[in-house]
Amino acid sequence: MCGIVAYVGPKDAAPILLEGLQRLEYRGYDSAGIAVANRGIKVRKTKGRVADLAATVPARFKGTTGIGHTRWATHGEPSDINAHPHLDAAERIAVVHNGIIENADDLRHRLEADGVTFVSETDTEVIAHLIARAVKETDTLEEAVRMALKGVVGTYGLAVIDAERPDQVVVARNGSPIVLGLGEKEMFAASDVAALVRYTRQVVHLEDGELAVLRADGFQTLTMDARVTSKEPLTVDWDAGHYDTGGYEHYLLKEISEQPETVARTLRGRIDDRFHVAHLGGLNLTPHETRAFRRVKIIGCGSAYYSGQIGAQMIEELARIPADAEPASEFRYRNPVVEHDTLYVAVSQSGETYDTLAAVQELKRKGGRVLGIVNTVGSAIARECDGGIYLHAGPEVSVASTKAFTSTAVAFALLALHFGRVHDLSPADGRRICEGLRRLPDQIEEILKQGPQIADLARRYVGHSSIMFVGRVRGYPVAREGAQKLKEISYIHAEAYPASELKHGPLALIGPEMPTVAIVPDDELLDKNLTTLGEIKARGGQVLMVGHRTPDPKLAEDVIVVPKNETELDPILLTIPLQLFAYHAAVALGRDVDKPRNLAKSVTVE
Repeated sequence: MCGIVAYVGPKDAAPILLEGLQRLEYRGYDSAGIAVANRGIKVRKTKGRVADLAATVPARFKGTTGIGHTRWATHGEPSDINAHPHLDAAERIAVVHNGIIENADDLRHRLEADGVTFVSETDTEVIAHLIARAVKETDTLEEAVRMALKGVVGTYGLAVIDAERPDQVVVARNGSPIVLGLGEKEMFAASDVAALVRYTRQVVHLEDGELAVLRADGFQTLTMDARVTSKEPLTVDWDAGHYDTGGYEHYLLKEISEQPETVARTLRGRIDDRFHVAHLGGLNLTPHETRAFRRVKIIGCGSAYYSGQIGAQMIEELARIPADAEPASEFRYRNPVVEHDTLYVAVSQSGETYDTLAAVQELKRKGGRVLGIVNTVGSAIARECDGGIYLHAGPEVSVASTKAFTSTAVAFALLALHFGRVHDLSPADGRRICEGLRRLPDQIEEILKQGPQIADLARRYVGHSSIMFVGRVRGYPVAREGAQKLKEISYIHAEAYPASELKHGPLALIGPEMPTVAIVPDDELLDKNLTTLGEIKARGGQVLMVGHRTPDPKLAEDVIVVPKNETELDPILLTIPLQLFAYHAAVALGRDVDKPRNLAKSVTVE
C-alpha cells in the first residue's frame, strides 16, 4: 500500500527519490518523506502529497544516497511526525518501511525500559532503534539489519541508510514487495517497478526472507541466516510512457478506454483455431492432470474476487466442473480443507496482494496445486504459483481496477475453454466461444462510444445517497463489481444483491429514494429478470437497466444497451458501462477519481 524508493549512485538522490514517489502516488498514501546521507542524515517529511513534500526540500539538499516513502497510515494518524523516514535517537540510522510489525508494542516497551525515547506512534520507529543498537555490535550494516529483524514479527519491505556508511542502502523483504533496479554505475530499489522504469528496465525481485546490499557498482543478496543468494535480472516490458495519462483527464478514463486493446493482448496467441481450444502453455498442466481435477476454487480480493465469480460460472458452464470463488482474505483464516483433486486459482492484478499471497502460501504448505492469474510479471504470487496466466494488460495506475478486471475475466474464459475442451465441450461449442472471444474488442469499442450518454445518466443519479444493484446468476457478479466501482470512487453507498433475493429482505429498501441498477442479459433468465423489474416498479423504485434490449418503458426509466455476445461471455461486456457510470458519477461529484480516500492500489498489509 505504501511506497518505497531508494537510490545509491553518483547523482543527487533527492530529485530521483521525489520523482519515484510521484510514480507511486497511485498506490494510495497520506504522507511522504525522504532522507539522504551526506555528513549525517538529512530528512524532509510531511503530511500530504508528494508535491507538498517537494515544496519543503531546499535546493542544497545534497546527498548521493537516499530513501523515500509514501505512507498509508496503520500505526498512528497521518501527521508530519508519523511520516517516514524514521530515525534512531542519534540520527545515524534512517528507515522506511511498508507492512505491519505485529510485536511492535512489546518491542517498544522493552526499548523504553532501556531508556529509549520514541517521537512517533509508528511501528517503524522500533526498527530504526533496533538497527541502531545492532550496528554498534557488527561490522556491516546488512548484519545489523539482519540481527534487528530476527526479533521482529510481522510483514515488512524496508530500506535503510547509515550516516557512517553513506555509500550503501540495505533493503529487506518479508511479505511486502521490494524490487531492485540495475543502472549504469547506480542502483535503485522500490516497492513497485513504476518507480524504476524511467531509469532502468533491468530488475531483480527479492523473495521473502531476503536482504540486499546496494552500492553504486552493484548489489548482493542474502538470506536472514547470511547465506548469499544468486539472482538473475528480468527485463520489464513496461516503460515510463505506460504511466502517463496519455492526454486523458484521469488514469481511470484512460484505462477504461484502453480495454479493446488490453483484451486483444490478453487473447493474442492464445486461441487455437484448428482445434478450437485455448493455448495456455504457462499452466504447466498435462491433459491427464487437467482431467483429474474435480473442482476449481478461485481466491482473490475485491474486484479480483468478483472476476473470480464470473470465472467460476464460466468454468461450470463450459467444463461442467464444480467451481466457486471465495475472498482470499477469508480463505486464509478458516483453516480450509485442501483437496488433492481441487485446482486452486489465485487472482491479483499486482501479484503482491498480501491476503492472496498468504492464502497461496497456505495452500502450497498443504500440498495444493495453485495457478495464478496476475498482471505483473515476476510478482510474488506469480513466483509462488505452479503455473498460470499473465494478463499483459499493462500497468494499471488508478486505484479502481478496470482493464485488469476485464482482462482477468477474459483469462478465465480462456481457462474455461481449455478445461471444457479437455472434458466434454464439443468442437462446435469450442468454435462458438473462440469466435465470441475474438468479437470482444470491437464490442467493447461499441460500448465506449456510448460514453457521453452514460455520462448524462450518471449525472442524473448522483443526487441519490444509495443505489441498489441486482443481477441473477451470470449477472450477479457483474452487479457486485458495478456496486464496488460506484462506492469506491464516487462514495455513493451501493450494494449488490442477487435479483432472486430481493423479496427475501432487501425489497424493504426499495422506493422513490432508492434507484436500482439491474443487470438483465438476454438469456434463459430474461423473463424472470423482467418480473423482478416489475416488482421494483410496483414499489415506486426507479430502474436503470443494463442489458441487450430495450424493455417495456413501464419496467425501466433508463436503459443502457450492450452488444450481445455468447451467453457465457456476456458478463465481460456488461461490466463496461458500469465502469463508465461510476467514473462519470465520481467526476460529477468532484471526487479524486484515481486516488479515492482510504484506499490503496496494492494492498500489501492485513
